[in-house]
Amino acid sequence: MESQHSHPGPVLKPAAESDQMLHAPCSDTSGIASHPSIYSDVQEVGAMAPQPLQPTTTVAFPPLPVFQSDTIRDQVFTHRSFSARPRAAQSFEDPVDDISKDNERLEHLGDTVLALVVADMILKEFPELKVGPATKTKAMVVGNPTLAEISKKYKLHNVLKVHPSQALALRTSPKIQADVLESFIGGLYLDQGLNAVKQWLEVLLPPYISAAYDKVRQLHGLQPRDRPSGPTAWASSADSSTENSPPLPQDSASDAYPPPAKDTSGHLALLNQELQKQGRMLEWNYTAGDSEPFQGGKGTQGTPVWTATLVVDREEIAVGRGISKKAARNAAAVEGLFKLQIQF
Repeated sequence: MESQHSHPGPVLKPAAESDQMLHAPCSDTSGIASHPSIYSDVQEVGAMAPQPLQPTTTVAFPPLPVFQSDTIRDQVFTHRSFSARPRAAQSFEDPVDDISKDNERLEHLGDTVLALVVADMILKEFPELKVGPATKTKAMVVGNPTLAEISKKYKLHNVLKVHPSQALALRTSPKIQADVLESFIGGLYLDQGLNAVKQWLEVLLPPYISAAYDKVRQLHGLQPRDRPSGPTAWASSADSSTENSPPLPQDSASDAYPPPAKDTSGHLALLNQELQKQGRMLEWNYTAGDSEPFQGGKGTQGTPVWTATLVVDREEIAVGRGISKKAARNAAAVEGLFKLQIQF
C-alpha cells in the first residue's frame, strides 16, 4: 500500500460531507422485510436504544486476541480514507490486480460473524425465548452504540489508520468506532477461525446480552428478573435463578431452588482466557432432564438438572451440574481449572 505522503491522491471533502457511510444504519434489514413482526421489532429497538447498553454486572474485558497474520492485522486497522483512494460511484468490484486494502470487506464479514455468535449465545442462554424478543435482544447487542463503547474500551479507534485531514472526525465517530470492532472480528475469523472469535466474545459479551434481555423484558411489559443482592457477575447470577426453567407461581415455594451459590463466574472467565492464550479449542456440551439430587439442589420435572461437559481439544475434561445451564457450566469450569492445573 502506498503512503498518503508519497501519493496524496484527490482532495477529500470534509469529514461531515465525505460519505453517507458515517450515518448509515449498522445492519441491513431487507432480509427480514418479508416478516412484518420481526421487522417492526428491529425498528422498535432502533428507536428505543440510541445509547449503549449499560450492563448491571461486571464486564470482563479479556485480552484482545493476537493476529497471526500481519497482513490481516494491517487491513483490520486501515480505513479507506488512509490511501485517499477514490470511490467510483457505479463501481461494482475492484480490478483483480488492484484490490483495495482497507477494512470495509472485513467489517462486512465481521458484522455477519458477530451476529452469528450473538444469536448462538442468546439461543443457548435463553432457549425458551421467542424469535421476536431474541431478534430485539441481538439488535441491541450488535447496535453501533454498544459496539462503539466496547471499541473505545479496547482503544481500537486509536490504532485506526485514517487520512490526516479526517483523523479527528473519523476516530470520534461512533459509527467508525463500531466499524473497526466489526473489522477486528472479521479479521480474527479469517486469521484463526470461528472458534477463536467465540472464545473471545463468549467472555466479553454475556453482560451486554443480559442487559439487552432485561431491556426487552421491560419492552414487553414484564417484571424484571430477580437478582441476588450485592455485586455479582453475569454468569453466576443464574446459579440461584430460574432463568432456564419455567417460573414458579407467585404464591408457591420449592426446595428445587437452593440458596445463592458461590460466585464461580471468575473461574469461567479465567478458563476461557487461559485456553485462548494456549491456542486450545474449547467446547461445551449440555444435557438436561436429570432429576437426581446433587450438591446445591435437586431437580424436578419442571426444573431439570442441567449437565455441562467441558471438552478441550476434543477430550472430555470436566463435568458440572446445576439447575441452570450457567450454573452447570460454572461448576464444570472450576473442575476443569483443577484438572488442567491452572492456578486461580
